Amino acid sequence: MSAVWDFADFDDHEHVHMFRDRTSGLTAVIAVHSTHLGPGAGGVRYWHYPQRAAAITDALRLSRGMSYKNAMAGLPMGGGKGVILADEGAAKTPELLAAFGRAVESLGGAYVTAEDVGMADADMVAISKHTRHVSGLPVASGEAGGDPGPLTALGVYLGIKAAILQGLGTDSAKGVRVAIQGVGSVGGGVARRLAAEGAKLTLADVNLARAKDLAEELGADLADSAAIMEVEADVLSPNALGAILTERSIEKLRVPIVAGGANNQLATAADGQRIHDRGIVYAPDYVINAGGIINVALEYLGQGSREEVESRIHLIPGRLAEIWAESKASGAPASAVADRMAQKLIGRG
Repeated sequence: MSAVWDFADFDDHEHVHMFRDRTSGLTAVIAVHSTHLGPGAGGVRYWHYPQRAAAITDALRLSRGMSYKNAMAGLPMGGGKGVILADEGAAKTPELLAAFGRAVESLGGAYVTAEDVGMADADMVAISKHTRHVSGLPVASGEAGGDPGPLTALGVYLGIKAAILQGLGTDSAKGVRVAIQGVGSVGGGVARRLAAEGAKLTLADVNLARAKDLAEELGADLADSAAIMEVEADVLSPNALGAILTERSIEKLRVPIVAGGANNQLATAADGQRIHDRGIVYAPDYVINAGGIINVALEYLGQGSREEVESRIHLIPGRLAEIWAESKASGAPASAVADRMAQKLIGRG
């Protein structure tokens, strides 16, 4: 395996830590990209990787995305990410979560963890018994914090509405055809909000039963989780895992808008140019999906109520509009414009 500095996605990360606890079976990576604005904040995901190098790549890419996301959301937080490598078919154990909590605590506050793919509220509670540097814990009604999924979904929904205005010239989702890839906590929440406004939905998820149940609930169409990328629609909303916008998949897109909550949607930086060259309105993922981190960051910082969280999430459409305006003026892809803005904010412009 190459040294971490040689990974294509290493981007002057401040810390990259590998943890192994034989007793609990924990194998984990924590990457801290930047602490220029504050502690590196970002969730931890529990995922099976056929090759361990892919887990390091994921941590590097996701932590950089969190630096950009937190900066563009106006948060005094840097970017970090945790990855727990799951053995195929194995369940999380209290011992494993405790070991991860101790790993986070050992970094002395350089990394603040929260919920991500494969993790739940109860897992955050278990981790919090072993570290102070955790957010996304259950909170009283009206306070910032708790499950970040619904707040991420709110931001993505508002961002899709902004993209519809930008790309279609209408401020309503009524009658707009939206193909949603991934209908878990975020994608499902987005689907329900769009359906309530009268959008025509096509849903897909690797969990077919989940997609089928939601389609029946909302009166939506179903598609295969791979075929959804080629559905003819007004909006493609990726809300599952990343790297789905590749040279090949971009060629086959049949939509004028791509806007969704998945992290790292572009497989490479060149794919941002490709989607721009096709004239597709693209919502940079770390801008549109910032609702969850706004929620857990304000919880961790002890700043603001649920009302304050939602007011900040409602700023997402304005940030997207600013990016699209600069993209139009400069001719640069929206993805590159957003990157430049974020890099300047974290002192790397």
